Amino acid sequence: MHQKIAIEGCCHGELDKIYNAVREEEARFGQKVDLVLICGDFQALRNESDLACMAVPDKFKVMGTFWKYYSGQARAPYPTIFIGGNHEASNYLWELYHGGWVCDNIYYLGCAGVINFGGLRIGGLSGIYKQNDYYIGHHETVPYNSSEMRSIYHVREYDVRKLLQVQEPIDIFLSHDWPRGIERYGDLRDLLNKKRFFEREVLSNSLGSLPNEVLLYNLKPARWFAAHLHVRYEAEINHEKKDEYSVSARELLGKKGANKIRNSDEIQIYDDSKDINADSSSSSTNPVDNSKVESKTIS
Repeated sequence: MHQKIAIEGCCHGELDKIYNAVREEEARFGQKVDLVLICGDFQALRNESDLACMAVPDKFKVMGTFWKYYSGQARAPYPTIFIGGNHEASNYLWELYHGGWVCDNIYYLGCAGVINFGGLRIGGLSGIYKQNDYYIGHHETVPYNSSEMRSIYHVREYDVRKLLQVQEPIDIFLSHDWPRGIERYGDLRDLLNKKRFFEREVLSNSLGSLPNEVLLYNLKPARWFAAHLHVRYEAEINHEKKDEYSVSARELLGKKGANKIRNSDEIQIYDDSKDINADSSSSSTNPVDNSKVESKTIS
């Protein structure tokens, strides 16, 4: 059965705005949406105690609209599935480490998970990659201190390894940060025109998440959706010829002598002294900025 799916990048607690936008699109195109997918920074804030567990600058500490759905004052008009990002009420999401319903009709995929919705296999990995926390366990305990409030949403190897055991094909995969190197398979010139400060990471092949790169090349989902960097970007990969970058990427990277993509079967450690995931640079007043990554195996 053909399903109509709405994809949202960063939610930032604006569920009302997202659902209203979906309704407008339904009216515009005359098609019913069957499912909403959200790629992180969901902000499942039930109360002010949850707000105190969310790592964001003070000016962004607002309740949003999730509490209405949690309390039963409103019900999600569409089945909604989401993953976690780096701006979350992590205390609540930790209670659902393996995934579960955060409220009626809204489902959290957990730190790492795969589910079936109407015949679609949907997988996801919550959080963002930080090398210092990748190989350690989930050690954080409530109440979080200022350091744990951030490390709690850092991806762990344990969760990535679980996803790498998946054998069945995955139709859709969700992540918060991009797979590393994905920018090389789309219109890189256009991306850098929009986000010029990405150039250093692009040239050093350090833009995005190394674990997500490993998952992309091993799981080969039909579609991959990510968010975090607040720019819409589309890319298409031929998994049989992954060394073949897009035309614009070959032109730009060749001129600047950029690093080539390393073996994605291993996690390589690199210098992330400039944190592209810093709170001050990743917050946005526009919650509907999306980025889309398409992964296709072309015969």
